[in-house]
Amino acid sequence: MDDTFPDLGSLPDEELKAMIDRLTAEETEVSYRRRILHGQIDILRAELVSRLRLRHEEGGAVIHGSDVDRLTEILAGRAGGLRPVPDEEPQVARDDDGGDATS
Repeated sequence: MDDTFPDLGSLPDEELKAMIDRLTAEETEVSYRRRILHGQIDILRAELVSRLRLRHEEGGAVIHGSDVDRLTEILAGRAGGLRPVPDEEPQVARDDDGGDATS
C-alpha cells in the first residue's frame, strides 16, 4: 500500500469515495484482527492465572526470581523498547519578576 496521501483537492468525488471505502474496509480488517488478538491474550492470561492459582493451592511459589527480574526491567523502562520515564520534569529557574533567570 502506498503511504503517501494524495492531493485531495485534485481528486474527483468518485475517487474520494473509493478511497474512503478502501480505508474503511482496511480499518474493519485491522479491528477484527485486534479483537482476535485480544481474545487470544485473554485466553492465555486466564490459563496463566489458573496455573498460578493451582500452584498456590498446592503450596508452591507463585512468584519466582525471574518474575521479579522481569518486573524490575519493566519498571525501569528497559523492557520491550520502553524508555525510562524521568523522575521529574526539568525545572526552569525563575527570577523574582517571574521571568527566566537566564534572560
